[in-house]
Amino acid sequence: MTDTAGPLEGRVAVVTGAARGVGAAVARELGSRGVTVALIGREASGLARVRGSLPGPARCWEVDVTDDAGMAEAADEVREQLGPVSVVVANAGLAEGGPFAESDPVTWRRVIEVNLIGSAITARAFLPQLHTTRGYYLQIASLASIGAAPMMSAYCASKAGVESFAHSLRAELAHQHVGVGIGYLNWTDTEMIRGVDQQPVLRELRAHMPRPARKVYPAETVARHMVRAVERRSAAVYSPGWLRATQWVRAAMPPVVTAYSKRELPRLKQRVPFEPTGLLGAGGRADAAARRGADG
Repeated sequence: MTDTAGPLEGRVAVVTGAARGVGAAVARELGSRGVTVALIGREASGLARVRGSLPGPARCWEVDVTDDAGMAEAADEVREQLGPVSVVVANAGLAEGGPFAESDPVTWRRVIEVNLIGSAITARAFLPQLHTTRGYYLQIASLASIGAAPMMSAYCASKAGVESFAHSLRAELAHQHVGVGIGYLNWTDTEMIRGVDQQPVLRELRAHMPRPARKVYPAETVARHMVRAVERRSAAVYSPGWLRATQWVRAAMPPVVTAYSKRELPRLKQRVPFEPTGLLGAGGRADAAARRGADG
């Protein structure tokens, strides 16, 4: 906790996808600023590790963000045990890669469900508390919200969807004094991105991006940017900052990406196989394992 009370001191915040990666880093950054954190995710052991690393009070809820009833119950328990929520960071996300035509429909749909539908369910569950506190909802999006990439159709579609969802929600809630922000992230050092680099075609595609666009940033750096946006109730936050410039050229990005892909994908196909990746990273594997356990 800081020596001087900041704007978030004593508040209650919810972070989804908090067991690892950006979610865990955001939870730690919030905790360092005197926030009581409700950690939501699919991995009980990972959530417990993050809770143990926080400097202040925190509790864990093992729940799937796509479960309407489960998230509503978690929201009630957060309010009862910690107090009304002032901040929600909708971070939970999955990714998969490979040719769309060959992708597993169940896996492809799961990415959409977690990234887009899960964000909407998160907002629905906690909006009553945000109305009470005149709080702030931060939707974690991506450079993929602005410029789609080949071989990542589910992820790009879902991130474009959450961007539009957040814009709509902001306009809807402005008169009720509930803030809505969008966090635009580039490549961040998480297990999801390490999973991308383990896939030959995705690794090659990233390697051929312009130098600034392929750089990987520490999760802690990204988390600091996100939490500063929470403090300021920002409409948008970009990590790294140069991503802001992509908004000015986003109309030109699809034809540029298409021209690049038309030239480079045939060359890549001669060197590496184009195969579906399944869910990427340890978070994806944990999600798949949890779903198998729930089904069995």
